[in-house]
Amino acid sequence: MTVHRDRPDFLGGVALDPIAEALLKQVRKEIGYREKGGQQTKFGHWYAERVQDAQYRDAPWCDMFIAWAADRAGITDYVGSFAWTPSHAAWFIKQGAWSSRPEPGALVFYDWKGGKSYQGVDHVGIVESVSGGKIHTIEANVDGVWLKRKVRETDKVVGYGLPRLVKANATLNEIRSTEHPLAPVLREREPQGSVFDVLGTPHALLAVMVLTTIVLSLRFAGRRRGTHRRLAWPWSAPSRRDHGLSWIDADPAWTEDDPAWTDADHEQAWADHERAWSGPERGSDGERVPVVIGRRPYEPEP
Repeated sequence: MTVHRDRPDFLGGVALDPIAEALLKQVRKEIGYREKGGQQTKFGHWYAERVQDAQYRDAPWCDMFIAWAADRAGITDYVGSFAWTPSHAAWFIKQGAWSSRPEPGALVFYDWKGGKSYQGVDHVGIVESVSGGKIHTIEANVDGVWLKRKVRETDKVVGYGLPRLVKANATLNEIRSTEHPLAPVLREREPQGSVFDVLGTPHALLAVMVLTTIVLSLRFAGRRRGTHRRLAWPWSAPSRRDHGLSWIDADPAWTEDDPAWTDADHEQAWADHERAWSGPERGSDGERVPVVIGRRPYEPEP
């Protein structure tokens, strides 16, 4: 398979694809370019400005040259724009545009150690033609400082990235996305409310009121039957040690579980409680305080 350089738009009688033709046309214009002192190149400066990173100004520029040429030719979407060659090779693999066969316009990736993994790629060029089992390429950053044509064996080649396949696969994906133009559009699911949202509804409030009424009714009914214990007042029920009263343990006023607990018993218990608070002492706020003989219920043991 041979391509004559004087007829770059033909490959064995078959016209080159437009992407390969545009890329080769652009890179041929730069043949003979030489990097400046300190490894400075116009391609590195362009790429550094593009990605806003000055370190690329004097970086190896074989792949940045291809990115520059693709940008000038308006085919970056199919060629890619990279400075690190392993990433560029991986991109072609991801695009389904990786091949083991060379063709004009393909990007050729090398591993100088002879490896066959894209992770070991060291260098990249552009295939201009294929002849006698060798590839004729245009490469940047070769022979020290040059952008020039090279003729190489293929034993150091890892693989080839094909821009035409990147475009073909992109077009195929676009076609597949429109194969069912009349397919029903899925409606967005309405957000499901939380169970707590129900608590603010009128029905929920009414239910809470009814339940509260029932609970209070049962509570008061239980107290009158002597089956519910009285609440402590003010912090706990007074004891004979706390207030110096000579109550007995069997005093009916404090046998609350006794079914015979009556309203009169309640009144007697309250009178006893009042006596415990009838001392002459008053607090700083003027309120009466109980005459305490022993430790208050909330005070710790001495």
